[in-house]
Amino acid sequence: MQIYTRTGDDGTTGLFGGGRVRKDALRIEAYGTLDELNAFVGALADQPVLPPEDLAFLRQIQADLFAMGSHLATTGDEMRQHLPPLPTDRIAAMETWMDEATAPLPPLTAFILPGGHPAVSAAHLCRVICRRAERRIVALAEVEPVDALIPRYLNRLSDVFFTWARRISELAEADEITWNPKG
Repeated sequence: MQIYTRTGDDGTTGLFGGGRVRKDALRIEAYGTLDELNAFVGALADQPVLPPEDLAFLRQIQADLFAMGSHLATTGDEMRQHLPPLPTDRIAAMETWMDEATAPLPPLTAFILPGGHPAVSAAHLCRVICRRAERRIVALAEVEPVDALIPRYLNRLSDVFFTWARRISELAEADEITWNPKG
């Protein structure tokens, strides 16, 4: 099977369910940013400091992101019937995970800057790309229907990545870098 089709050489791409749109269309930006986030989540999952239970959770998040991307890439009602379900119970699971992961950490008393350990930086990259995906999807929802679960999920997920950054600092015995507004 060939990977290339040449159909996108004109600057357009196909949607599930039919139709072609420009590659810079808001819908493509939305699910493309989810794809970018998914790649960075994979890079975070490859960090050796993560315990196995974190890796399993990250893989579940990757599957969720792929499912959300498929929903955003689909415009035809016929094709929507074949999509994987959206993770309706995952937001509660993320909140539970954050509560449990935060409990042993020192209290947050200052703004935290990204860095201090490669895995901490990877978690912060996931956080900011997640926020960008959320912005793209909120913009798309202004002009086309988007399942309300998707922006809620991403809003919570960015908090998960912030929590992961703090958890990783603790696991890696790396100092958190706090922001000093006076320089």
